[in-house]
Amino acid sequence: MKVAIVNLGQIVSGDWRKPFAEGDTILVDGETITSVGAASAGTTDAADVVIDADRMTAIPGLIDSHVHITFGDYTPRQRTVGYLESYLHGGTTTAISASEVHVPGRPRDVEGVKALAVAAQRCFADYRPGGMRVIAGSVILEPGLKESDFRELMQKGVKLAKAGFGAVKTAYDYVPLVADAKAAGLITTCHTGGSSIPGSGAITGDHLLKMHPHVSFHINGGPTAMPDADFERVITESTIALQVCTAGNLRTTLLCAKLAEAKGAFERFIIATDTPTGSGIMPLGMLYTIAHLSSLTDIPPERFICAATGSNARIYGLDSGLLAPGKAADIVLIDAPDGGTQKTALAAIKHGDIAAIGTVVTAGVPRFVGRSRNTPATTRKARVALSRVSQDFSAAAH
Repeated sequence: MKVAIVNLGQIVSGDWRKPFAEGDTILVDGETITSVGAASAGTTDAADVVIDADRMTAIPGLIDSHVHITFGDYTPRQRTVGYLESYLHGGTTTAISASEVHVPGRPRDVEGVKALAVAAQRCFADYRPGGMRVIAGSVILEPGLKESDFRELMQKGVKLAKAGFGAVKTAYDYVPLVADAKAAGLITTCHTGGSSIPGSGAITGDHLLKMHPHVSFHINGGPTAMPDADFERVITESTIALQVCTAGNLRTTLLCAKLAEAKGAFERFIIATDTPTGSGIMPLGMLYTIAHLSSLTDIPPERFICAATGSNARIYGLDSGLLAPGKAADIVLIDAPDGGTQKTALAAIKHGDIAAIGTVVTAGVPRFVGRSRNTPATTRKARVALSRVSQDFSAAAH
């Protein structure tokens, strides 16, 4: 399918160093963006679907790098079906597993944790709930796992390893496990802060610096934050990615963002939700965290949109997160919410309002055009101006 999105008011690129792209048109062919900028009338008329954005703002689909996925579009933690599809209506087009730790009765032996990771990865390899891409399968680090196990998992398609919920005596016991997982090529992540569920323990800055995983999960607290002094240590003494989450401590979220900016480490600052957990299901979690960070710091909103898109994609090695030719066609149109005081999406976010969503495209397919079922209504009205396919692109009513 060829899709053209025209009459855009602004394009946020997803690259925090150059957050805006020039032009008013995005062209898509199949699952890939082919052009960002200007396009001739002949080019857009050749599209199968033309979406008139009515001067809305285009951003890359949000990438939530901390979702507690189990199997299917279901969360046993909150006993809810369809939550991933609901997150898509919050602009999240990719969800990355923070390990399948919430699977009831999850195994803890070496073969069991390997099997769980492989099963999750395979279940979501071709399954897109509501159109969302899910990166699943994160092996939970348990004593007894060896580098050979991690290499086997890599060969089977598992790319993630998680420290923080294993049967270790102290968090320092994760150091060799993380090293072996990294040596095998896995992206390593680590629970950070106080214990979150029975059987887990606190992980502080010193633990992180000894392990040196690729990503510090919910560095702002999941939900309890580590000591304030540890933030500057992790930022200045490591290259660990600094993931802040909605289901965490807002004060330390702001602290981490300001320190990352001041210390020249903003490329490592990424945004996620850490849901579903005891904090619940948060379809608009990414939007809320972007709005909180934008309105309560001096950093502009487009930078935080990039932290929720292109920066996540770079750290996790994804082909999405950027509005640029050759990248995955995951595109969200946002706007100032109807009835608000601001005129544009970015001004509304800076004001502290969450953005309203008018369109979501994933894998080159418009999943809905007109209105998200979860956000406020948009001020402007995106519409399908031309369609040569027999598909209704309107969103379901509440």
